[in-house]
Amino acid sequence: MVVGVDGSAASLAALRRAAVEAAARGAVLVPLFAGRTPDRTARRLLDGALRSAFGGWPGGLVVRPTVAAGPPGPALVAAVAGPGDLLVLGAAARRHWHPHGDRAVRHCRGHCPCPVLTVTGRAGTPNRQLAND
Repeated sequence: MVVGVDGSAASLAALRRAAVEAAARGAVLVPLFAGRTPDRTARRLLDGALRSAFGGWPGGLVVRPTVAAGPPGPALVAAVAGPGDLLVLGAAARRHWHPHGDRAVRHCRGHCPCPVLTVTGRAGTPNRQLAND
């Protein structure tokens, strides 16, 4: 269960949803930060995201935080184990939702071999779209 994490409200909502999905499936939770940020900074960001989302590391789950250099879209797709996996992404809550989302979300929807679940960061808003299912 791969989830894109960048510290935004939408990525924290995606992290929470991915933890629920991972627990339900007995899957490993892989929060992934991708970009050109130094490894130590990226690891601190991932740890901070886990603290913000859960108050620490979620109990009862195997969590493997991962840092990848390079653009988020290709890094997220590369981290997916295969068609039986699930990729969870945060999407900015917009007044007029655009069906193609941002660049990383578009890339993942177009190239990911597994379903892609996008989650908005708006409190109380259900998941918007499950693609590639």
